[in-house]
Amino acid sequence: MALTGRTALLAALGTLPVGLWDPSWTGILAVNTPLALACACDFALAAPVRRLGMTRSGATSVRLGESADVELTVTNPSGRLLRAELRDAWPPSSHEPGTEVTASRHRLAVPAGERRRLTTHLSPTRRGDHQADRVTIRSYGPLGLFTRQGSHKVPWTLRVLPPFTSRKHLPAKLAHLRELDGRTSVLTRGQGTEFDSLRDYVPGDDTRSIDWRATARQSTVAVRTWRPERDRHILLVLDTGRTSAGRVGDAPRLDASMDAALLLAALASRAGDRVDLLAYDRRVRALVQGRSAGDVLPSLVNALATLEPELVETDARSLTSTALRTAPRSSLIVLFTSLDTAPIEEGLLPVLSRLTKRHKVLVASVADPHIQEMAASRGTTEAVYDAAAAAQAQSERHRTAEQLRRRGVTVVDATPHDLAPALADAYLSLKAAGRL
Repeated sequence: MALTGRTALLAALGTLPVGLWDPSWTGILAVNTPLALACACDFALAAPVRRLGMTRSGATSVRLGESADVELTVTNPSGRLLRAELRDAWPPSSHEPGTEVTASRHRLAVPAGERRRLTTHLSPTRRGDHQADRVTIRSYGPLGLFTRQGSHKVPWTLRVLPPFTSRKHLPAKLAHLRELDGRTSVLTRGQGTEFDSLRDYVPGDDTRSIDWRATARQSTVAVRTWRPERDRHILLVLDTGRTSAGRVGDAPRLDASMDAALLLAALASRAGDRVDLLAYDRRVRALVQGRSAGDVLPSLVNALATLEPELVETDARSLTSTALRTAPRSSLIVLFTSLDTAPIEEGLLPVLSRLTKRHKVLVASVADPHIQEMAASRGTTEAVYDAAAAAQAQSERHRTAEQLRRRGVTVVDATPHDLAPALADAYLSLKAAGRL
């Protein structure tokens, strides 16, 4: 086998291949004076790593599923050329699987007194704050026989935001909203609760909409038109207890709830409504209040980025009290929680009347599509048993939802893919019916 590089050089000089330093080399170098001189010169000419200056710049936030570039500037203040290998360490979840080594390692050469900029490409696989670890650099001499190695702490935080995949539904929902609000089509009689304008009566109009005073001043019968009320208050309440940690597909239930909450927040803010957020299990995990229409969505996205499910049982009584303190009177409270029988019957139902007495309540829950697949399975004995178990689970879920509806709660129960648009439709239906 042919030897190349420094291995060949050392073999020619009668020494061992370069690896970790071994005490036996002392004797070898004492006998082999040329090698000793070469190693000493190589070590002396390797640029020092402790004095290197390092600064960062680049992206500070990125949506989950997208890539970000963080730049590292290396300054060589010494009088020697820096020939080095550099590892810019980040948490494993900052890279796509299998790309950690290639994405974090760099080769560089920095002349004396100059600087070079390196770019680390990050493709995070988890939400939250990703902290840069340390930068390890190995400086080589001109012969590559000896190296100097050291590490530097160069802090940087990349916040990975929720992906907001449901934003693709926003244009269609906004078009529907404009129809309700009368901006792109003629208002339908009886819609909304806020007076908009007068128009001539046509056969089929509700006689209760006739404005008799306006009719007395003109020769035709005038009727009032209405539009959905604006400047309503909406409180999004995310249950971050143990049920939100259950995985549906490839992600926890909480992630699907967050995506639906973002779509509803974007839609409601465009409708002129005020949107707040409360995340709670046994204590407040996130709270966003009093944001303007233009600032509410960025604030929500930033608050949700670091939110994770907690493996504790949600305190429904305390959650209700906190929601009542947070929401002004006559608000729409959208509660993202599970429709599992025990948490609802033992936790939410006993305190639900405190919410429905003062507010309109909507419960949004993430359904497991695997249960639907099991319910439709046939062909084998095992499949039939699976179908029976799925049918029982669905029956209990429907019974729980019906209990909530009998108490005046609007219930949206859908799979992760359908929850966001279904929740937006429920909000628009409440607007159209004048219940919001």
